[in-house]
Amino acid sequence: MDSCGRSTEYRHGKTYDECKQLAEDFTTQLKPKIGEDGKLAWSVLLETVNHDELVYKLTLKYLRRDGYDIGNRENPEIKKL
Repeated sequence: MDSCGRSTEYRHGKTYDECKQLAEDFTTQLKPKIGEDGKLAWSVLLETVNHDELVYKLTLKYLRRDGYDIGNRENPEIKKL
C-alpha cells in the first residue's frame, strides 16, 4: 500500500523530513552550549537556524522533548530544567 507523505517544499526546497533532521542536528549542537551558558535566547536560536521558521519551531519542540524549559513570550530563553 502506498503511503501519503508530505511532499510540500519548504524553505529552500527542503522536504518536511529534511527539516526535521536539520532540527535534530541543531538540537544536538545547542545542548552543550545551553549547558555551558545556562540559557539560550530565542533570538540566538533563530539566527542559528538561519531564520527558517519550521526548523526553529521543530528545534524548540525537540528541546522541550529532551527536558529543556523553552520559555514563553515574557521569558524568551531556553534553559535546562
